[in-house]
Amino acid sequence: MSYLVLARKWRPRSFDTLIGQDHVVRALTHALSSGRLHHAWLFTGTRGVGKTTLSRILAKSLNCAEGVTATPCGHCQACTEIDAGRYVDYIELDAASNRGVDEMTQLLEQAVYAPSVGRYKVYMIDEVHMLTGHAFNAMLKTLEEPPEHVKFILATTDPQKIPVTVLSRCLQFNLKQMTVPAIVEHLRHVLSEESIPAETQGLRLIAQAAAGSMRDALSLTDQAISYSAGDLTAAAVGEMLGTLDQHHLVHLLQALTAGDAAAVVAVADDLALRGLSFQSALADLAVMLSRVAIAQRLGHAQPDDPLAPDIEALAGALAPDETQLFYTVAVHSRRELSLAPDEYAGFVMACLRMLALLPADRVPPVIAEPSPSVAAEAPVASVATSDAMPGLETEPARDVGAPGGPDVNGAPSVSLAVPDAAEDAGDWTQDVPEPTEDFDSSVSLAADDVDPVLSTLPPVSQRADIEIPDPARMTAADWPALAASLPVGGAARALAVNSEWLAGDERQIRLRVAIHSLVESSSQDRLRTMLSEHFGRVLRLDVEYGDTGEDTAYAVDQAERGRRQQAAEEAVAQDPLVQALVREFAARVVPGSVQPPGHML
Repeated sequence: MSYLVLARKWRPRSFDTLIGQDHVVRALTHALSSGRLHHAWLFTGTRGVGKTTLSRILAKSLNCAEGVTATPCGHCQACTEIDAGRYVDYIELDAASNRGVDEMTQLLEQAVYAPSVGRYKVYMIDEVHMLTGHAFNAMLKTLEEPPEHVKFILATTDPQKIPVTVLSRCLQFNLKQMTVPAIVEHLRHVLSEESIPAETQGLRLIAQAAAGSMRDALSLTDQAISYSAGDLTAAAVGEMLGTLDQHHLVHLLQALTAGDAAAVVAVADDLALRGLSFQSALADLAVMLSRVAIAQRLGHAQPDDPLAPDIEALAGALAPDETQLFYTVAVHSRRELSLAPDEYAGFVMACLRMLALLPADRVPPVIAEPSPSVAAEAPVASVATSDAMPGLETEPARDVGAPGGPDVNGAPSVSLAVPDAAEDAGDWTQDVPEPTEDFDSSVSLAADDVDPVLSTLPPVSQRADIEIPDPARMTAADWPALAASLPVGGAARALAVNSEWLAGDERQIRLRVAIHSLVESSSQDRLRTMLSEHFGRVLRLDVEYGDTGEDTAYAVDQAERGRRQQAAEEAVAQDPLVQALVREFAARVVPGSVQPPGHML
């Protein structure tokens, strides 16, 4: 006999062997035992949870030779032929390929005839939501008042697409997804009967990959048996599924907790070398962080967690807000992974982002070794005589724009003069003065003399040589300039510039805003992230609703705009040329045409 896959070989044959759907089994067995039989049932649920299996068991219960019963015998003609899929009075239809009104009309015409050998003629329509609207309309009358010998069983994975008129004519049962422990227990029983050894952690990996579907779990088990040559170890199953080993996740979280960027990159390199999915790695990381968060709240890990000691150790090493921060970054990075140049870069940047948002005292500073100076590699040559640079003369600098005027820069300039006869030039023996560090403190620079490059220096929070700002030292007067400089947009920027500073310390910042619509979690999360980056620590942001004063960035900007506008209009009015135009030609300045220079926001 040819090999039969596990999903078909271990399909339940009775209500007693059905797993995970006790609520449906209870309702159907009570109805069969009491004789309260409906004419139409609707089974809904995801793939592989037992919709078709329930349909076949129900059809056997209706047509068993021992009568209508909740415990079909399994040996009569009806039971054996329904299990084999060849019973003439049990018709399974796929609505995806028989979805039109013509196919439905043909089915209803055949339904009026009495069953050939059985007690009832049972029609099972799978994926019924694929029927067209006309096909649904065609079956409404028959579905509401079918012949006595006809029963309808409908199954779907998307009940929202079924018309309400059809739903109201059926008894609806929602089948649950299988839990991981239930799948593991069933797989252990199946493999025990098949005499195949298996590790519990390997079965858990299969159950998690099945995502609530028992059929998927059995199909993956078949694949794992072939892949591992009959020995289902956790390592073999992990390699087959391309999932990350749990101990790798522990090492990754330990490196993140310690702020060890080198260890984080090493884990990412190992994942790339193994060819594992970084998308799955971020998902597994988020799951492990949720287990850590649960352990932090409950004080202990889940009893059935195989990594309970490691989870509890991580729960003690991470602060609760850091766990939430890591979880948020992992979840959002999964969505952004498709936008990265490649998955490796996206995964590494996600981990480094977690480190960047940790408090400054948690991440050890990275001190780069100084590279050899250019001077050490090549000594500066001494200034030679006229053999190398003939005719070099120094002249006082001249102001080209204003002849005879004072020197703006106050420094001599060097000009090169070519003599008529270079050979007549004497040797230049002037000594080069030694550099000095003594400067006259009385000399000051005007604002216009400052190098414009200084204005392009990065903000204080991005300068490694400047002390990181402390929110506890912030005042309400400091907040408008900071709020206007934060690199945020949308609702988060509106919240920043329209809020005023209330208080701040090492753990949290309190703001007040007068616009109720800005008090939303999405804008607060983005602003909190930017504030955490600016202050170099993980901060909590509390925003309260209330009246604000003049210490918001928007109010300061409006006041500054008013002052600049008034100053600009006064300057234009006092301009001699404008006054002459007004006097000679009765001209006037158009209102609103005078615009001051730039503004804060």
